[in-house]
Amino acid sequence: MIQQQTDFVTLLKARRSANKFLPGVDISNEELDEIFQLVKYAPSAFNLQHVHYLVVKDPDLKQHVYEASFKQYKVQSASAAIVVLGKMDAYKDVGRLNEGLLHLGAISKQEYDMTVESVVNFYESRGEGFMREEAIRNASLSAMTFMLAAKEKGWDTCPMIGFDTEALQASLQIPDGYVPALLLTIGKEDTSSQRPRGYRKPVGEFVSYNTI
Repeated sequence: MIQQQTDFVTLLKARRSANKFLPGVDISNEELDEIFQLVKYAPSAFNLQHVHYLVVKDPDLKQHVYEASFKQYKVQSASAAIVVLGKMDAYKDVGRLNEGLLHLGAISKQEYDMTVESVVNFYESRGEGFMREEAIRNASLSAMTFMLAAKEKGWDTCPMIGFDTEALQASLQIPDGYVPALLLTIGKEDTSSQRPRGYRKPVGEFVSYNTI
């Protein structure tokens, strides 16, 4: 247990946002799938698994992402650009996602029906704004898991919010109902000009107990 904890602490501290990648480094779909096999265990509200990852490796499509992200060089040099999408109507999958528990006998038909009804009502009663917020929240939780899993596999990443959402959706033909939560670039970091890690607030500056 102590060794596992130490390994995680080392991984957590080693992960940094890579602002420059070594160009020409390929990442295979198989390597990405190994990361995604870990990412699927990320938490999500009601286990709805709102996230969808759009991996862009095709040079022409990657150029569109580069343009939509205001020509940030790390998009060009990265092995892949990944659009992290949140599905706004993920709550509609609640029935399908709980069928396994029903068939295993882990929940009764009454519990299954109550779960489906309560989750659907929870989202639809709160409206589109809440659905959008939920899509972004849950996609972001998954994206953090992706970055840690990628680092564990020897890959570097950078989360990005600097992009034109409408241009990205249009150029990649992203369907309505999917919200681009953030971009992730992945590759091997070029550390030749890496700066020291930025200042991190002491715990007392960002944590309070019982009152703000």
